[in-house]
Amino acid sequence: MFIVKNALRSVSRSKGRNILIVIIVAIIAAAATIGLSIRQAAQTARETGLSDTTITAQIDLNRSKLISQQRSSASASSSSSSSSTPDFKSLRKSLSNKQLSLATYKKYAKASSAVANTYYTLTASVSKTTSFQPVETTSSSSSSSSNLQSNQQAPGGQSGGQGMMEEQTESGDFELVGFSSDTAVANASNGSFTMSSGKVFGYDSDSDGDVIVSKSLAEFNDIRVGDTIKVTDSSDSSTTHKLTVVGIYKNSSDSSSTSGPNSSTSSDPANAIYTSVSTLKKLGLDTTSGDDATAQLSFTYVFSSKDDYETFVKDVKKAGLSSSYTVSSTDVDEYESSLVPLNNLSSFALTLLLVVLAVGAVVLVALNLFTVRERKYEVGVLTAIGVKKAKVAIQFVLELLIVTMIGLAIGAVAGAVTSVPVSNKLLASQVSSQQSEQTSQTQQFGREMQGGAGGQQNGSSNSSSTQSSSSSSSSSSTTTSGGSTSQPQSSNSNSPGGAFKTNTTKYLSSINASVNLTVVGQLMLIGLGLTIVSSLVAVVFVMRYEPLQILAERS
Repeated sequence: MFIVKNALRSVSRSKGRNILIVIIVAIIAAAATIGLSIRQAAQTARETGLSDTTITAQIDLNRSKLISQQRSSASASSSSSSSSTPDFKSLRKSLSNKQLSLATYKKYAKASSAVANTYYTLTASVSKTTSFQPVETTSSSSSSSSNLQSNQQAPGGQSGGQGMMEEQTESGDFELVGFSSDTAVANASNGSFTMSSGKVFGYDSDSDGDVIVSKSLAEFNDIRVGDTIKVTDSSDSSTTHKLTVVGIYKNSSDSSSTSGPNSSTSSDPANAIYTSVSTLKKLGLDTTSGDDATAQLSFTYVFSSKDDYETFVKDVKKAGLSSSYTVSSTDVDEYESSLVPLNNLSSFALTLLLVVLAVGAVVLVALNLFTVRERKYEVGVLTAIGVKKAKVAIQFVLELLIVTMIGLAIGAVAGAVTSVPVSNKLLASQVSSQQSEQTSQTQQFGREMQGGAGGQQNGSSNSSSTQSSSSSSSSSSTTTSGGSTSQPQSSNSNSPGGAFKTNTTKYLSSINASVNLTVVGQLMLIGLGLTIVSSLVAVVFVMRYEPLQILAERS
């Protein structure tokens, strides 16, 4: 009790020195509070930002790994060869016939309880007939298609040119897309749409042959609900399929950016014919693997949270998914991209915290060292009257702890008041820096993204990803306990020339870096750490002092 009372008297007696220590500790505490709050908010945003958001994922072929393995194998078997030309035949073989079957996709869905839902599409190519033609904005594609069909019927089909023509013809004039459910329709690759007339097809055998066509395609062919259209198999023009139009839809964005001179009419969203998977099976257009593949399968897994998605990744590996395939989620990737400025800010906050703590610890050690040397005679008197050295050392520790706690309290209050505006200001600076970097990368094309005639060749590649952001991010915002976060979206903007497509990530713009119990607890640990480190000097010196020698020197 004597030590505690003496420590309190010493604190009140040395006001100037202790006020200086309080100021130093308060500055350290304020900086630490802001830094810890930022890191806590960043961690919360990362962990809970997608916790209650629907996430979609796909299993994709890891082409990079397969190509690398094939080239490594080729290099090992022909190390003596001086040829630098890649073995394209072997590379194509390593990538061929790697499409997973529908049964395999469903097997992995059953292997994990984390899967909330699944949907898929089958996309086949069909060709025009004399009574049903694709929407074409240029005459070149029309004449090219006509030439291909006429050349197909010409003799001499064994020539090399004939093979190339057949390959081009197999791309077809229309995309016949079969959906497994309404969820699949809502996430159509060409973007969302509304029904102009009629209704959407069903998914059972009673609706086989029912299709919906775009408004542009219907107007181009003067088609109404209830009419029958005829298309041919893209690989066999003698096979004709009859389809019944039960509805006419209108795309949300009437895009025709795929109408370049070298683009296929099937890549134009207006030429997409929507139907059910059941219809494609009935038409025999549902083969997805092998040399006789007639359709491309796109299978999507749906999860209720990011944790479920991560669980699925582990489950499919246990279920036997080859390393040649990867599980990926555009939703997760885009959300993590939106957190880049926040992650940078979190790293900056950690660096600032470490620097402040290091400098503060050095200053406190120096002040404490000066204090102990100044009060050397007091130590000698206390030990001379019988007070143990350990108790004297504890007194110095208590004095510094009292002063440190006062400084921590003041600094914590100041940090709590300023943490939110300061953190958002710093985050805005990081976002601005990241956006400037994107702008700089965009401008590296020169011409300020203006496309010329050659740029139109790239236009056809834009249609395949025109709506990917709108289907993957149905919710525009998500609020987490770590702050208000904007769901990442990609805005696609074509230049006036139609040459390039720019993806702009919508970054996290604000966080709720408020002080919570976790931050307070961490701040208390920091205060205790500073007290212990700086008090070690006092403990070492007190234990080395000899009372009689101190008193003799003073006399």
